[in-house]
Amino acid sequence: MDDLNTSSSLDLDPAWLRRVQNELLDGYDEELEMEMDDRVLEEAARQGGAPSSDIAAVNGQRRTYFRELFRLQGELVKLQDWVVATGHKVVIIFEGRDAAGKGGVIKRITQRLNPRVCRVVALPAPNDRERTQWYFQRYVTHLPAGGEIVLLDRSWYNRAGVEKVMGFCSDEQYEAFFRDVPEFEKMLVRNGIQLIKYWFSISDEEQHLRFMGRIHDPLKQWKLSPMDLESRRRWEMYTKVKEVMLERTHIPESPWWVVQANDKKTARLNCIHHLLQQMPYTEIERPGIVLPPRERHEDYKRQAVPDDMLVPTVY
Repeated sequence: MDDLNTSSSLDLDPAWLRRVQNELLDGYDEELEMEMDDRVLEEAARQGGAPSSDIAAVNGQRRTYFRELFRLQGELVKLQDWVVATGHKVVIIFEGRDAAGKGGVIKRITQRLNPRVCRVVALPAPNDRERTQWYFQRYVTHLPAGGEIVLLDRSWYNRAGVEKVMGFCSDEQYEAFFRDVPEFEKMLVRNGIQLIKYWFSISDEEQHLRFMGRIHDPLKQWKLSPMDLESRRRWEMYTKVKEVMLERTHIPESPWWVVQANDKKTARLNCIHHLLQQMPYTEIERPGIVLPPRERHEDYKRQAVPDDMLVPTVY
């Protein structure tokens, strides 16, 4: 296998380099991404680097993507209002290989929502105290109250994945997890928490591409931890434990849903569309909003801000 820090013939292929460029652009906010995509297409047209039919096809695809994304985000706002109005409780688990696109879809789900209603939980490695607790204990404190949605960017399934592969748990702890997790999840469901589980699936080649994109983007290099690089080396072992995990924890009360994620944009749309189908939400009527007139008092005088308190006007 090629070392990630060396170039292979694949890395130097123009089509491959174009894909890496697209990977670098992909992490920006949607509005900025639209503008940057436009500039890339315009530059390709000026340089004759792509046939006009190809540019038209790409334009059509991206128009469809942004149109559908904004429409689905509008539906997510309706879903949020319904969750608040009904007191519904939702936990959504996002699992998958490193660089599978979990963070991207989480970002698009939460982008237009109220963080007090829909929050993301991404726990670090357990500390010394947490390692002595009941395994699920540190996750329980983050479960939703009525009218809340919790997105778990990785979850208790760390034990079935990275902990098993990297030797961070014993065989006894690993087996105990599979014995306990179905009962734990059934208990959550019995107590009114809807649990939705997504696994983001990408190919060997696609993960390599995304890691290369992170290596060459200084804004994303922080995402490449030593654990991520080690996961690349142990691809096959991760595949084996993933297959075991899905087989042993796919239960009727909280089944797994696999998102084909080699194409990030379609993965986002498909995941959000599927998520919206999992709850019988309806649009909640909002009362009309009337901005009241500002009161004015003759004795009110706004005080000047001292110069030494002002942020310098650099731009």
